[in-house]
Amino acid sequence: MKPFKSDLASHLEAYLSYRKSLGYKDKKLRYGLWVFDQYIAKSPINPKRLSPSFFLDFKKSIKGEPKTINSILSATRGFFDYLVRIDILDENPLKEIPPVRINAFIPFIFSPEDISHMLNALENNIRKDPAYFFKDLTVYMAILLLSQCGLRLREPLSLKISHYCKEDGTIYIEKTKFSKDRLIPLPSQLTSQMENFLNVRNTMISKNQTMYLFPGEAGNMLSTKRIYKAFHQVIKAIGIYQCRQIIGNTVFGAPTPHSLRHSFAINTLKKIRDQGKSPQMALPVLSAYMGHRKYRYTAVYLKVLDAKQYRGLVNFCIHAQKDI
Repeated sequence: MKPFKSDLASHLEAYLSYRKSLGYKDKKLRYGLWVFDQYIAKSPINPKRLSPSFFLDFKKSIKGEPKTINSILSATRGFFDYLVRIDILDENPLKEIPPVRINAFIPFIFSPEDISHMLNALENNIRKDPAYFFKDLTVYMAILLLSQCGLRLREPLSLKISHYCKEDGTIYIEKTKFSKDRLIPLPSQLTSQMENFLNVRNTMISKNQTMYLFPGEAGNMLSTKRIYKAFHQVIKAIGIYQCRQIIGNTVFGAPTPHSLRHSFAINTLKKIRDQGKSPQMALPVLSAYMGHRKYRYTAVYLKVLDAKQYRGLVNFCIHAQKDI
């Protein structure tokens, strides 16, 4: 944890403590404030003399994409709101500083056939050498859950043995994003694979060696680095990889493990639509399954293209840009 070094360091720490007392976790807030602290640490500063023009210069100095810049500005704006609240300032100098325009983002979408191809390749890549077999199988199972249940990346990695219920065929997702818990059923085929995995797990490690369902090194949580490594290796090997592209004011995302979550939602809604049923009516159930706070967040997926249309749109935009 990097310490603050500017003349406002004590106020910055006090602000974080204040936020913590309100129940906020603010994992990213410290970084945003640290960037601001680094900017003003070079010379003595009086917060009452900081003008909007100063923050316009600060805004220009921030490196990164619009989302990152806006996040840092938001963290800094919140800090100065706090200084107003405790009567150090009369007015927040960032009040009129506009955010950077954020490009529209369209995530990479895997088709059901893409996902099946990827999983088959991952399964074939599991090494038979006893020194690597269980490690590779563990990574495969974690990615399998990501793709078949639409989980966030850390959700399968955080699962403990007690979170899987064989009798009900369910997994318990505990306090992930927004500190929400949820109990979700597994597809029947996945339940069968989970049982096979547990049989292997029980022969490889003792019950008291680790509490994690998918253990990593030394019984710790499986690292995200191993998931990313296996994921990117396999999608490049099967020819699915595509670079992130910015075309006009639209960002077309590269495939990442989180793309499997987007794809799960979109493919599920498409399947419902193809069956002649209403995707709109399915949103509350899909929202609860995926752990969204409000089902209107899930409704965004109604606007996202399926895998075939996604690739067609990318190609169209590329050719259109060349013709300009």
